[in-house]
Amino acid sequence: MSIVRIASPSRYAPVIGFSSAVQAGGLVFVSGTTAVDGAGAVVGGDDAYAQTQEVLRKIGAVLTAAGSDLSQVVQTRMYLGRQQDWEHIGRAHGEVFAAHPPAATMVVVGLLDPGMLVEIEAIAVVR
Repeated sequence: MSIVRIASPSRYAPVIGFSSAVQAGGLVFVSGTTAVDGAGAVVGGDDAYAQTQEVLRKIGAVLTAAGSDLSQVVQTRMYLGRQQDWEHIGRAHGEVFAAHPPAATMVVVGLLDPGMLVEIEAIAVVR
């Protein structure tokens, strides 16, 4: 089985040692993704819905690079920095996956940067 690693532009990647995604066989595993842009700023500020939209946009882009797309996602894991944001994060997730809902988990955790309100992982099937 071939393994293809898609490099992460994250400033944390070289220190932690991770890829944005790894395609292994017919699956794509997307690392935890946040709304941090290339300059290190959090896109969406203190708006959990906007951050989630950015996270899902980034996941969609990395899935495309791996030969998949958001319609092929079979599982997501949502990590929330604040419990009170669950409805905003859930609404953004639900809008993207309404036609093809994956198995999903939502938990409250402490994220690496206090400005990060959500981090999402995904597993998808290659088209």
